[in-house]
Amino acid sequence: MSRASEQAYSKIRAHLLSGAVRPNEQLTEDQLAQITGVSRTPVREAVRRLEDELLLVRSDTKRLFVADWSRDDIEEMFTLRQMLECHAAERAAERLTRDQIGQLEALNRDLKAAIEMTPPDVTSFLEANRAFHEVIIEAADSPRLGQLLAKLIEAPVVLRTARTYSQGDLRQSARDHDELVAAFAARDPEWARAVMGSHLRRAFHTFVRSVGPAANDQGPAQT
Repeated sequence: MSRASEQAYSKIRAHLLSGAVRPNEQLTEDQLAQITGVSRTPVREAVRRLEDELLLVRSDTKRLFVADWSRDDIEEMFTLRQMLECHAAERAAERLTRDQIGQLEALNRDLKAAIEMTPPDVTSFLEANRAFHEVIIEAADSPRLGQLLAKLIEAPVVLRTARTYSQGDLRQSARDHDELVAAFAARDPEWARAVMGSHLRRAFHTFVRSVGPAANDQGPAQT
């Protein structure tokens, strides 16, 4: 991508993940060009990349919308993430260096500090959480696994889930991270896999509580 396209991508992506736009909200290239301060050509390139990352979707009439998913879509995304990231945790348990384990401990301290803010600093929580999981994926030493997980971990569902967490939920997430670090320090792949699995299922059920019954879901707009 060109420098202008990279700039557009970064600014649009930050805009989408900031909560400034709602799921299913329609966007135009002109709006995005104003937000990014670049012309429509690099915006189009950035939009294609964001569509590939599932952050933006096209309707049948080619209109552009902020991505949203049905309850079934969300459950499938969490299931796929659980399958892949449990495998990553299992591999990482046998490969993490002492320095990387130290990074995980430091990131979880940052995450806990964000939780104890009044109100909790969800943006900082998400940054520390993303970095924590990225260390695990990097340690798993599987480029294919990393590419597949990138689309699932950074999807808006992660942001929406975090914003529905109570402070107690956020603290539980930090405790899960503490147990993951303990499993990694013990070089125990089965323990790491089990903790990662319960960590992600808990996140899914928190999301389900926030969106309500599945019957009410309609999926992305098709205007």
